[in-house]
Amino acid sequence: MRSWVRSSPGTHVWLLIIAITSLVIALAPQGLETYLLHRNSSNLHQLSHHPVRALLGSAFWIENPADLLLYAMLFELLHAPVERWLGTPRWLFTVGTAHIAATLISQQVVLAAIRHHDVPRSMAHVVDIGVSYGLAAAAGVLTYRLARPWRWFYLMGAVAFFVVPFVTDRTYTDLGHLISLAIGLACYPLTRGKPVAREHGLVAH
Repeated sequence: MRSWVRSSPGTHVWLLIIAITSLVIALAPQGLETYLLHRNSSNLHQLSHHPVRALLGSAFWIENPADLLLYAMLFELLHAPVERWLGTPRWLFTVGTAHIAATLISQQVVLAAIRHHDVPRSMAHVVDIGVSYGLAAAAGVLTYRLARPWRWFYLMGAVAFFVVPFVTDRTYTDLGHLISLAIGLACYPLTRGKPVAREHGLVAH
């Protein structure tokens, strides 16, 4: 276990911070909880007044502390293997780019919808936090870790997982997930020269 943690330090530092912020949310009175979630959101209001804090801070909070165990499992299944495979700098570039780009693009769509009176102006103040954009990007780039033909089955499953909610619910978060998945897939050049899993071990990619 120690070797696994050392091989993916960024994943586990990130997870530790989320565990701490989740504990804060769980123990905070309701008024303070609401304040912290809104203050660290990457919604239009926070992006217009505190863009750096909004983009960075939103990646270290989850809205429901009860979901921490689920996120821990997803971090171990997605982030840790990708970081261990690509190395911390490339992994961080992939998930960081996805988190920032998906947030900015999806919030720009929200802004356009407000201006066209398609959604209420209160959408500029909704709580928008979480780590799901980074997870979607990790899921995308992880496609190239798998050998053919399993790679294509995995890719179809990943695309379906994010496309179906977007088609049925059409939320701005669903749009952000699709953008993040696409960014993860677009990071294929970062995987060049990295080993790809085969049925009986690893061979050069």
